Amino acid sequence: MTDQQTFIGYVGTYTKGESKGIYSFALDPLHKRLSDVKEAASLDNPTYVTISQDNRYLYSVVKKGESGGAASFSIDSKTGELKRLNDQLAEGASPCHVSVDSKNQYVVTANYHKGTVEAYKTNKEDGTVQPASSIIEHHGCGPNKERQEKPHVHYAGFTPDENYVVVVDLGIDKLITYALHDGKLTEVKSLSVQPGSGPRHLVFHPNGKNAYVMTELSSEVIVLDYKADDGSFTVSQTISTIPEGFSENNQGSAIHISSDGRFVYAANRGHDSIALFRVDQDSGKLTFIEHTSTRGNWPRDFVLDPSEKFLIASNQNSSNLVLFSRDEETGKLQLLQSDINVPDPVCVKFLHD
Repeated sequence: MTDQQTFIGYVGTYTKGESKGIYSFALDPLHKRLSDVKEAASLDNPTYVTISQDNRYLYSVVKKGESGGAASFSIDSKTGELKRLNDQLAEGASPCHVSVDSKNQYVVTANYHKGTVEAYKTNKEDGTVQPASSIIEHHGCGPNKERQEKPHVHYAGFTPDENYVVVVDLGIDKLITYALHDGKLTEVKSLSVQPGSGPRHLVFHPNGKNAYVMTELSSEVIVLDYKADDGSFTVSQTISTIPEGFSENNQGSAIHISSDGRFVYAANRGHDSIALFRVDQDSGKLTFIEHTSTRGNWPRDFVLDPSEKFLIASNQNSSNLVLFSRDEETGKLQLLQSDINVPDPVCVKFLHD
């Protein structure tokens, strides 16, 4: 999906301002520049997108009138252009997160406002999504009366072996593991984390034995030990993503890990930074290294490029993408470019190398 000159990426956005939908861009690793930002698909609030492992399809969350759901697109193998295939909608708020399994059999979405997780089968012949085959509604609340008055599902993704779907619920401070068979989600395990922490997103270590959760309300990374045989998690460490003594508003956002499993990156909205941690390869525990400014306001997400020599952050409130070079030995970031305008950017994804 890429040639020697460029990597193609996509940006999901909020369309409440100037944005028209999904945008694409090109990263030139030789000249270390981002360019060719353009509208790739017009639709409402495609805030989160994901790309199939074979690079043939892109799936996004979508809002349409008073309904929301999942939309599918085909990806042109030469140009990266998107073609709208179909969408599946239900009455009410749109989801906030979407994932697809490696075989492109299932798409799962997390719905923050409804407190639900949804599973959709895909049509393998053409990549379209079928109507939701399973919808699970969470119940309960948390101690933060403003943000945890009810369930707020913020993430749904597959375990490394894809035997389970892990769902992170900010509103009830829980991780819930589901089995997905014949299109039906069935709860198998759950883990309650520190009340009021507000878990948001999760990433697995390449070893499949550890996972890392970014909390939105307490601005921490929760280090987890994962048992693949039964889908259960246990907490081994909690570490802050913001400096000691920082008292201004901060909300944790995205979390990602390098493919060698040596470094975890976590984004702070408010402190407007990316926190870098070194991973102990025996225990999976983290040691803080440094903060890097995202050179913008409210970094909603970031992504490592396919070569992992670069990192791109998306600042939602300042509407800019920021390109950093990445030292693969130290994990540290160095600013290259901060003036790439994309309106209200949320999620950033690259085509797989």
